[in-house]
Amino acid sequence: MDLAANLKGIQQRVAAACARANRDSSSVTLVTVSKGHPAETIRELADLGVTLFGENRVQEAKIKISQCPSRLQWHLIGHLQSNKCRDAVHFFSMIQSVDSLALAREINKWAEKSAKTIPILLEVNVAGESSKFGYSPEGLLMELKEINALPKIEIQGLMTVAPWAQEAEKVRPVFRRLAELKTECEAILGASLPHLSMGMSGDFEVAVEEGATMIRVGSAILGPRKAAINRTADE
Repeated sequence: MDLAANLKGIQQRVAAACARANRDSSSVTLVTVSKGHPAETIRELADLGVTLFGENRVQEAKIKISQCPSRLQWHLIGHLQSNKCRDAVHFFSMIQSVDSLALAREINKWAEKSAKTIPILLEVNVAGESSKFGYSPEGLLMELKEINALPKIEIQGLMTVAPWAQEAEKVRPVFRRLAELKTECEAILGASLPHLSMGMSGDFEVAVEEGATMIRVGSAILGPRKAAINRTADE
């Protein structure tokens, strides 16, 4: 596995997508998804200059974070159970997968106990897939103000996981709808939301063309996942 070549290839593809959309490539942040990969691999990427990693499971991340350089940043991108909120607040610099008011309140509670403010993204199930977590667009708009009122939470934008498609072009409407929702949320809040986290290994170029500021790429950089570490109930 040539991590350096894979990383360079992703960076070049992001730059090309940004050029097509008349964007500066610096406006897109790469979140390298390290789920299922060992700390050794993460350290190799850190040596290549990668500093931001996304993990799906709190328990797995706790082990790896302790084995990696302290300069790295970690985002939680997988579904969060309320009983894992204390650890999530402690270990992650952003939680990208907030999908209910109840969860937001639990995160806020632990953030208050930790005397910190935690940036979050609100996860939206744009396509309405029954197999995926996330707000419906309507549910998001209904609870937005209440979440925004929580003192130790900072809403920084929206996140979605698009349906799998053989052709990435088919999920463009999902990314476009999330961008529209961000505009609707900004109107409700009267404030700008800086981030749209959307696009993964198979569709990130289309997401960038539709305004993604964060893309979550794992297999296109790291290859197939190894056996998951310490499989737990939050998988």
